[in-house]
Amino acid sequence: METFLTLCETMNYRQAADRLHITQPAVTQHIQYLESYYGCKLFSYDGRKLTKTEQAALLERRAHAMNYQEARLREDLRLRQTPSLSVGATKTIGEFVIAEHVARYLDVPGNRLSVDVDNTARILERLNRGRLDFAIVEGYYSWSEYEDLPYHREPFVGLCAWDHPLAGRTVPLDELWGEELLLREKGSGTREILENFLNEHNRAVTDFARVTCIGNLGLMERLLERKRGITFAYAAAASGNGKLAQFSVEGWELQREFNYVFLRDTGARDKVKLFERYHPGRG
Repeated sequence: METFLTLCETMNYRQAADRLHITQPAVTQHIQYLESYYGCKLFSYDGRKLTKTEQAALLERRAHAMNYQEARLREDLRLRQTPSLSVGATKTIGEFVIAEHVARYLDVPGNRLSVDVDNTARILERLNRGRLDFAIVEGYYSWSEYEDLPYHREPFVGLCAWDHPLAGRTVPLDELWGEELLLREKGSGTREILENFLNEHNRAVTDFARVTCIGNLGLMERLLERKRGITFAYAAAASGNGKLAQFSVEGWELQREFNYVFLRDTGARDKVKLFERYHPGRG
């Protein structure tokens, strides 16, 4: 099954073999065994491109769920009745939104918690591997692959220095192209929202005068404070920072949900409910 999941990730027999430190014929043998055992075809070639069958996609989801359940069983047997959570959060949420929530959960002496903060793509990858009970994400994800529950709604706005010419204004989209854009790294939900919005208006991030990719939110704030560009982010990212200001774009009134996301067919919903008891806005 580990061979199967690795091949699902790499979609390349040679790369799967290299990652697993086995031979390529061994990978083929493992897949053929699973196909025989389950009585269905798992992979096929479309030209020279390896593709997953519907049965393989179903098996992949269930295999991730089984891995998660087995990992939680080991943890529960070790910790007995001590509540323990492993939570993933995207960067905006982890750095600006959930601090009070985490603090309330940890106010109970017996509660245990680990929080992994990264961009949406990497958080979902760790969730798929069973390393997280659930994630709280701001970006796009496949509704068919996960279950979800709402966490919070947050405005998506323009951010700049408090004394920047855009500060506090509502501006037409065409006024932005002379600006320098500070853009989050690939895999960021914030970046994907911006790119999708611009695409809807037949525009792209390359239309800005200069684009600088920044993967660290602290560095991005320092650059914004020095008027080294503008960015687009959730309003929470600037809360409490008097050196930053918001601006709006005409016709752009975006709010996005932050959601709990967890694997289907697992007991992860109960973990979400446990954490949700301590939500500062609902109790």
